[in-house]
Amino acid sequence: MMAALHLRDVEFGDVDAYVRMRCDPVMMAELGGPLPREGIEEKVRRDTREAAADAAWIKMIVPDPSRPDVVAGMVTLWPHDVDGTVFSEIGWMVLPEFQGRGVGKRAVRMLLQRARDENRWGIVHAFPATTNAPSNGICRTLGFTFIEEKDIVFAGRVVQANHWFIDPSTDIIPA
Repeated sequence: MMAALHLRDVEFGDVDAYVRMRCDPVMMAELGGPLPREGIEEKVRRDTREAAADAAWIKMIVPDPSRPDVVAGMVTLWPHDVDGTVFSEIGWMVLPEFQGRGVGKRAVRMLLQRARDENRWGIVHAFPATTNAPSNGICRTLGFTFIEEKDIVFAGRVVQANHWFIDPSTDIIPA
């Protein structure tokens, strides 16, 4: 396991990491397949603006703080509006070379602890694909409660997901 882990706001320089996460068939296998390369710069611009405005926590996972340009993936906590109901959602992606090391679980725990400490976001929901065993394992081991399987829309695609929720003020299982 890595000794240090840092979360930093997304920056425009993270375009390559976004391409690796969102345009790669393996990375996107659980989410309906790779997204087109076109439009990634605009997505990073939007995310950078949202993070700077503190409208969403869009964090790049930095495994070694002395090398902030090397990212292991991302973890995001944002308000999500579904049919007029707004709730908080968390999601994460970890690049292949960092998978299986606990990086995603540590990053999700860090962001949930920050939400708890700042008393922000309330109940947080997660929707990993039903076939994504590692992400569902993160939910289980951090103290999320399983609600149901449901179809969700991600990037215009319907994905069968497990719906989990957690109250960061009371439910985070310690490391």
